[in-house]
Parts: sequence; structure tokens; C-alpha cells
Amino acid sequence: MAQIKFFLDEKKLPRYWYNVQADLPQPLPPPLHPGTRQPVGPQDLARLFPMALIGQEVSQDREIEIPEEVWDYYRLWRPSPLMRAQRLEKALDTPAHIYYKYEGVSPVGSHKLNTAIAQAYFNHQEGVKRLATETGAGQWGTALSLAGKVFGIEVKVFMVRVSYDQKPYRRAVMETYGATVSSSPSTETESGRRVLAETPDTTGSLGIAISEAIEAALKDEGTKYSLGSVLNHVMLHQTIIGLESISQMEMAGEYPDVVIGCAGGGSNLAGISFPYIGANLRDKKKTRVIAVEPASCPTLTKGVYAYDFGDESGFTPYLKMHTLGHRFIPPGLHAGGLRYHGMSPLVSHLVNLGQIEPRACNQIPCFEAATQFAQAEGVIPAPESSHAIRVAIDEALRCRMEGRREIILFNLSGHGHFDMSAYAKYIGGEMVNYEYDPSEAMKDLPQI
Repeated sequence: MAQIKFFLDEKKLPRYWYNVQADLPQPLPPPLHPGTRQPVGPQDLARLFPMALIGQEVSQDREIEIPEEVWDYYRLWRPSPLMRAQRLEKALDTPAHIYYKYEGVSPVGSHKLNTAIAQAYFNHQEGVKRLATETGAGQWGTALSLAGKVFGIEVKVFMVRVSYDQKPYRRAVMETYGATVSSSPSTETESGRRVLAETPDTTGSLGIAISEAIEAALKDEGTKYSLGSVLNHVMLHQTIIGLESISQMEMAGEYPDVVIGCAGGGSNLAGISFPYIGANLRDKKKTRVIAVEPASCPTLTKGVYAYDFGDESGFTPYLKMHTLGHRFIPPGLHAGGLRYHGMSPLVSHLVNLGQIEPRACNQIPCFEAATQFAQAEGVIPAPESSHAIRVAIDEALRCRMEGRREIILFNLSGHGHFDMSAYAKYIGGEMVNYEYDPSEAMKDLPQI
């Protein structure tokens, strides 16, 4: 059985990003200044971001043009292939058609380069010479390290300690691209030193690493901050994934009934799903969108929709999002990119509007699904993507039980070649399912 792949020719490549804010039935709640509790303005963010990205953060334009320099670099790997997982369908004995958009073909092996190149470009246009950032599992840090080198920008990465220890080769890739990488929490910032003094054996968190990166940027006039998820402009840049897939699904002669993405901060879920949500809102399409998160860090399924800080130390504005509390330290699960206390405000808003269905899964069933997928399709997925695969398989099995042929599309956001220690633990029977501890959540949540 031959695997079917769908590519676009260059003339059909998207030349714009899609902004879902233009189609929202209710506007997104604005970020608030922690001091005044009033909506933040451009100048409140100018110390951290170039004005072009701030403009994208608040834009209501449906289409935002991709700069020629960014588009030219995208052509190294875009369009990414859309594939029909026929061998997986056969193994599941399902009438469903399963498609996946494979972002692991990028130079860094994940979808993160879609926004890293864009962010580095806009910072370069403003004359920025140094960027500070955080990374969970390392995909984002790797992408920004390469993008910084492309545009001549120095990159400093604070890598969450548990991933820094679990994934040394991903750290080595960042350093190969020229970045400087530190384990977070570190002794290099006041935020890191405080956390280490309070809990010396902490596994770290994205919230802590974000605090360190922002602090590093605020203390150096020549440095700005960059992040790989959560904020609106990051969601925007990733929509090239979904836009490409719409054209590729047309080539397949099908349209998805279900679109699935894993969800940590929200970027790859937004990338695959926002263009379809836009079609639901504008054209009355009926595509279901499912966001899949870890059961041990269940931001959407067990968090509250409230204003909270995006980082552990409280440097960011208040963001209206689903949150477990900015002091929540998730367990050390292997899907490091999903270990975040909050969620993209846009994703959270769309969940609140009923446009996205949240679902939580434990890591052992996710690795079971990832292994089944790898044996059928040959691609070893990143642990984060295994969550989307788990639910794609569950939906396909539902179709078998109901005797329904539905079209299922999921985003395979990256490969797992640097995550083989996690697969070894699963295969060796050493992997555990971490439990969510609600007593550790909702600490110091702002009362707004």
C-alpha cells in the first residue's frame, strides 16, 4: 500500500498569515497592566518586542502579508507534506481517513521555525542584536538559535532543567547554531536564584524560564525577548500550516471533519486549526477542533479561565487565559513542550466560545499511540505530537465502532529523534503516568 503525499507548487504557497481575531464573534479580552489593571498599550511592550510584532499582536486584519525575506527562507522546507496514513488506517481497521501535516521536515525538525524566522526578521529590521528566550523540550530554543544565526542576532536560551538534563543532544544542536544555553532555574538571574533558594531540587518550568529570559532582556538595553508560543503574533505565524493544509486537502478531494493538535502554549494547535476555525465562523463549516494536553498539566480541562501572569515571577502583563496558576510546577513528563501553566489567550478564548474541544491524556497511552504510529508510518513523533496521535487514533476507533467514515487531520509538529531516551523508558516499562496535583495549582492567582 503506497503512502499518498500531497505537495503544493510554489504558486499555491500562502503569501500571508491568517489572523483569527478578524473573525471572532466576541473580541479577545485585552492584556492588563499589573499596576494599573488597564489594557496595556504598545509602549508598555516596546521594551521587549519590536513594533512590527506588537502591531501583529493587536491587528484585526484577516490577512497579514509574509515579508519576502521570510517567505524566501520558508521555501527551504515549505510546503511541508500532507500525508494520508493509510497503513495506520489499515492497522486500526477503521473506515476513517487519517491525514497528518508533517512539520518535522523543517531544518530544526519542528514547526517552531515558522515563527522563529519571522520573529528574528522583525527584530533584525529594528536593529536588535541579541534575543533572550526560554525553551521547554528544546524545539523552540533550537529554532530561534538557527533563526538568530540567519539574521545575525545573538541568542541566549534558558532551558527548563528537566529537559536540559533529559535532552542533551537538543542542547548541543542549539549550541551548534551558536546560541548560549543555561539550565533554568539558573544562578544568572534574580528570578532563578530565588527559585533555587526556595526549592533547590526543582525540575524547573516554562514559567520560571520565561521569567529568567524576560529579566535578562529588561536588564540589557540591547536585548529583546522572544517566545515560541502563547502570544497572538506567534499563533499568527503558525497559521501557514493550516493554510497549506486547506489547499492540500483540496488536492485530496476531502475536507476534515476533525482537526487535532497537541496543546501546551497553543502554537501548533493554532497553526493547524485556526484557518479551519475561521472557515467555521465565516462559512458555517462544521469541523470539530480538539486540543490535547497532558493529564498531569491539564490547563484547559482543569484550569480556570482567568487573568494571570504568563511567567512565574510576574514580569508579564495579566493575560486572560486558562491557567493552573503561574506558580504551578508541572511534573517532569517527557513532553517538555507541554509543561506550561497557562494557555494562549486566543486558544483559551476559542475554547470559552465553544470552538475548540479540550481533552487530556496520560503519557503512557500517548507513547503507546506514538509507537503504533511509528510502526505503521515510519515516523517517530515528538512526545508532544504523541498526544495528537493518541486522540486521532481514538477518533478513528470511534468511527470504526459507529461505522462512520470521517476525515481526520492532525498536526505532527515534529520528529522525536532527540527524545529516544523517553521511548526507551516506555519500551522498557519504566515510564509512569504523572498525576495532576490540584493542591499545587492556583497559587497566588491575581484577584481580578
